Amino acid sequence: MNLTVKILIGMAAGVVLGLLIQSGGFAADHWVQEYLVDGLFDAGGAIFIRSLQLLVVPLVLVSLICGAASLGSHGNMGRVGFKTIGLYLLTTAMAITIALVLALIFAPGESAGAANAALSDFTPKEPTSIKDTLINIFPRNPISAMAQGNMLQVIVFALLFGIGLSRTGEAGARIASSFDDLNEVMMKLITMLIQLAPIGVFCLMVKLFSNVGFGEIFKLLGYFMTVVVALIVHAVIVYPLLLSLLARVSPVRFYAKMREPMLVAFSTSSSGATLPVTLRTVEKRIGVKNEVASFVVPLGATVNMDGTAIMQGVATVFIAQFYAIDLSMGDYLMVILTATMASIGTAGVPGVGLIMLTMVLTQVGLPVEGIMLIIGIDRLLDMLRTGVNIAGDGMVATIVAASENDLDMKVFNDPDAGRVVEE
Repeated sequence: MNLTVKILIGMAAGVVLGLLIQSGGFAADHWVQEYLVDGLFDAGGAIFIRSLQLLVVPLVLVSLICGAASLGSHGNMGRVGFKTIGLYLLTTAMAITIALVLALIFAPGESAGAANAALSDFTPKEPTSIKDTLINIFPRNPISAMAQGNMLQVIVFALLFGIGLSRTGEAGARIASSFDDLNEVMMKLITMLIQLAPIGVFCLMVKLFSNVGFGEIFKLLGYFMTVVVALIVHAVIVYPLLLSLLARVSPVRFYAKMREPMLVAFSTSSSGATLPVTLRTVEKRIGVKNEVASFVVPLGATVNMDGTAIMQGVATVFIAQFYAIDLSMGDYLMVILTATMASIGTAGVPGVGLIMLTMVLTQVGLPVEGIMLIIGIDRLLDMLRTGVNIAGDGMVATIVAASENDLDMKVFNDPDAGRVVEE
């Protein structure tokens, strides 16, 4: 039985058990709630996420140093960086445009009278301005940035260090070789930890569905379905189209290879936590060479938030319609621009899209309190949009690698290449 099947079984079993606990009245049982749901299953899910997160900072540091050193030595660092950033910004702008168009067509906010029942306590954090976001990209202290998990600052330091290695001759080559060895060790650790995914996914699903029912979805069915349709359109039409036109590879085979990181992303709702699995899949399963994958994928986990942009686009229209506020074409263009730029400063952690949504709402003069309307079902949508984000990371890595002749088609076409096996 391959890992994907095991993860799907764990996910399905967790959903069923969680719903049984909730619908059977066990959620009110003190023993079940305290010792099973909030005890055993919550601990199991938290340990799984932490086991992935513990690798994120060292993995980003090591892999980006290796990638920057390799790209810098070949003189194509600027070209790869330009393609990567350009594709990420393009797909994010396309995502929010699709979201706005579908939201205007379906008009979910006009029929959301019952949504008042979904109000819950939510105190939005003050969003960071674009200026401060740009300034905060550059670290004062790289060690502090690593300790705090500030990924944008870690990325900048790793890129500068890698470029420095590529221009330091034999001394730089010796140190770069050590980082290459460290990168291999990190890949082995990821292979070991990913085998725990079915158990971790099971625990996460039990915890989620024993506490979150489907009642809120029915109250906000129009909003929920609009976001879901926009996510499907982006993942099923936009990504395959770009893969076919720009990389000339099979989208079906691409998604077959990306199943595991997308399932992990769905269960953890965190691009950052899924980064180790994504990077391993892009290198070992899809066939993107290390120097490209180690640059594109960690960057994507930080700046590529297509799914989040879709949520922000639909939520903006939904809140405007709910409060009967008309937005002009200029407002919609501002939403596209603001959400695209906000995605750069969006950390890959669960629920952060709601914080960035406050920036978008403020820019077009909508009440930030409208976020209360959608927070009840955001956790479920967060799972879906994180899966789309991860697919986007792999898609951009594949296109950039193909354009640089760094995509191993033998690996890409081999269905068993890089498959995780029991050891």
